[in-house]
Amino acid sequence: MTSIRRYLNWALATLLLVVMSLAVTAAYFVTRHEMEEIFDAQLSLQARIVAGLVTDRTTADEYAKIAAQLSQPGHFARWYGSTGNLLTDLAAPALYDHEEKMLSLGVWSDSGRPILMGARWYDDGDSSSFPAPAKEGHRWVSYQDHRWRTFSMPIAGGRWLSIGLREAFQSELFNKVALGNFVPLLLTLPILLWLMARLIRRGLAPIGELSRQVEARDEKDLRPIRVAVPQELQALRGALNDFIERLGQTLERERRFTADAAHELRTPLAALKIHLDNARFGEPSALDKAYNGIERLQRVVEQLLLLARLELDEQGGVPESVELSALVLDLAAELWPLAESQQQTLEIVDSPTLRLEGNVTELGILIRNLLDNALRYTPEGGRVEVAMGQTAERRPWLSIRDSGPGIPESLLQAVTQRFQRAADQRISGSGLGLSIAVEIAERQQLKMTLANRPEGGLEVRLVWNRPVLAPPTPDMV
Repeated sequence: MTSIRRYLNWALATLLLVVMSLAVTAAYFVTRHEMEEIFDAQLSLQARIVAGLVTDRTTADEYAKIAAQLSQPGHFARWYGSTGNLLTDLAAPALYDHEEKMLSLGVWSDSGRPILMGARWYDDGDSSSFPAPAKEGHRWVSYQDHRWRTFSMPIAGGRWLSIGLREAFQSELFNKVALGNFVPLLLTLPILLWLMARLIRRGLAPIGELSRQVEARDEKDLRPIRVAVPQELQALRGALNDFIERLGQTLERERRFTADAAHELRTPLAALKIHLDNARFGEPSALDKAYNGIERLQRVVEQLLLLARLELDEQGGVPESVELSALVLDLAAELWPLAESQQQTLEIVDSPTLRLEGNVTELGILIRNLLDNALRYTPEGGRVEVAMGQTAERRPWLSIRDSGPGIPESLLQAVTQRFQRAADQRISGSGLGLSIAVEIAERQQLKMTLANRPEGGLEVRLVWNRPVLAPPTPDMV
């Protein structure tokens, strides 16, 4: 569809023409049917009148007078005497109306012999008259290349009377009525099309105004659209405003992320440059410090890339069946060398079989970040415990408890934001671990809470929103 306006103009114009054609056609057939009934009623009424005038005592002179009145210029009425001779010396009066040529009548004996034939129902060339009626009522009769609508009825003396109207007269009248209905509609059609085009243009004007409002803005103008629109466009305007708001939030988040990332990268790069300069001037310990700075910088870059990958994939990965205890055991084994290097105890105190739905890759990143964070902030010789289970509603949960310094209560809410770190700045880090964990927790539809333990340390608790999956039955294995 290239243009809504053009589509509406063509569609409504076509619909208008079709409706007008159907209306005229329906009016034609309805009018034709009703007028046929009126003509039939008039024929039957005229037949009753004539039947009252022509009786079994009607004389020859009376028949002659009737024939004289029924004659037309060039077409004479005929009546037959008792001897059967055809009488033709009758005068023809002038026509009062041209349509009189479309009407005629006839009288026959009970044996079908013609007694009186009106004009147009007798041919001098072959001496054939209009067919005698066979039964009472209305019927169509063909005579001399014309069709006649007739009404026949028995009259006194066993004779038959028929009065007919030529079909051409009815068809001409029907066509005049149809043309009379169609011509006014045809004359008003251009006006209707013009009015329709104006109404469509006016009705679509708010769309153009809304488009101009959006088109006139640059990439920095993220204000809501305030243009007045009709009810049908309010949903579109609301959707555009919601999109602009989300876009603004995304751009603001990206600007803040870029600024924070630049700040976070600037510090280790500056320290690394200082350590390398010191090493160039003969300070051996500066190389170890430079190596630690490179490790921190590498960790920041890795976590930044992970954040970027998570934001690109907004669907949260493909859901699959995950065995939580097996996943935690694999991650604990992976981080065991880090705990052992600091004489720390990493223990899984409770690991029931819990099968849940989620993305194994993202859940692995989430739990690994939490374990790595707990080990980093737990002092040498400290302890990190992992426990899991399910609530009364069969929702799985995972708890990671450490014996570190914990987090001040004033920072518990802010520490999950990007580049926000706990009060202990002696531990190297980027402040991205917990923010990545929160991002993945939201994508995997689980709730993450942080709380300081009464005996010291921090506890991170994950609770899934969906219940655990039912174990497979023997038939499913």
